[in-house]
Amino acid sequence: MIRRKSQKDLELEFAQAWQQDYTRLFHDVARALTSTLELEIVLTTVMTKMAQVFQPERWSMMLVDKEKNDLFYAIAAGEDSNSLRGLRVPMGEGVAGWVASTGNPIVVPDTTIDPQWQDFSKRNPSLNIQSIACVPVRSSEGVLGVIQLLNSKVDLLSDFSIQFLRVLCDFSAIAIRNAADMKRIHLLSITDDCTGLFNARHLYTLLEEQLSRTDKAPFSLLFMDLDHFKSVNDTHGHLVGSRLLAEMGEMIRGVIGPDMPAFRYGGDEFVVLLPNHDRLQGREMAMRLFRALRERSFLEDKGLSLRLRGSFGMATYPDDALTVEGIIKAADDMMYHVKGTTRDNLAIAGLGSIMKDGELNLRESKVRSVAAPAREHVALPAGSHRD
Repeated sequence: MIRRKSQKDLELEFAQAWQQDYTRLFHDVARALTSTLELEIVLTTVMTKMAQVFQPERWSMMLVDKEKNDLFYAIAAGEDSNSLRGLRVPMGEGVAGWVASTGNPIVVPDTTIDPQWQDFSKRNPSLNIQSIACVPVRSSEGVLGVIQLLNSKVDLLSDFSIQFLRVLCDFSAIAIRNAADMKRIHLLSITDDCTGLFNARHLYTLLEEQLSRTDKAPFSLLFMDLDHFKSVNDTHGHLVGSRLLAEMGEMIRGVIGPDMPAFRYGGDEFVVLLPNHDRLQGREMAMRLFRALRERSFLEDKGLSLRLRGSFGMATYPDDALTVEGIIKAADDMMYHVKGTTRDNLAIAGLGSIMKDGELNLRESKVRSVAAPAREHVALPAGSHRD
């Protein structure tokens, strides 16, 4: 005699089948999480698995930008998803902004029967929203982002499905934290801790990238060495010297802006890489830095007013060299040329020193008459050729 399965047995089999599906999904997501540190790959895997379960018309993941206090779309899929890319949502505004600022989820199975969301849908008919599920992605440091599902089967969510959604959010949080940690570690490995500029090792990496560009665009390389910097350490101590170098880094970044990388090459020697700058454009930027150094008083907040001068050398690709070593040597040779002759000058490969001794003396008198600092540091000659 064949026993008919009871309703309870059927429900149990259905639940077991769902659990098996969820287990496979968890396995796929966990494998992605442990096989790569590429944030977009992991998050795309998480969101794809989520979409398989909840089948939304549109879904997106937005990440929090703490510096700008808003959210940006990291991943978006579905209807009109392309229009979302590049858009930013202020913290606290809209559904995603509210969820990110409060850390509370919003689940609206049917916007037509909820007075608040019924009014929202009427005011925004182009969105065509019937249901909303927006949940925060949290870590111990707070909300990292939000996951938003529009027009999904949220009315059919079981307790197990909701738990599945929470676990996927946890996976997302792990991926975001891993990516942030790796970015932080990488940044530390290429940054000089005294000045905040990049280190010399990263210079070689970026130069290789410049030379590998298919368009072979020109670029210039500028070397700067502070004249008689050793006398600053001898007179005021190494702590003051380190603070001055840090202020020098701030000055360089302020002049060149965020799109051009600067490096502490070693000691009191700095390098600026000028992408897409030919010889003429490179000379203009080099002169801006040269003037900025001559006009700057350092460590005024420490009760000092130190004035520095520098020896500058510049070379341009492809005019002066075609290799990493060649372009570095060409710029470095120009800087050495200034150090060995006038100091306080700019020399450009193929042109030589830009200013003559008389011009330098005239500029020096103008700077002194205008600035007239209370305690001006007068650098003393040092024995080192490089100093």
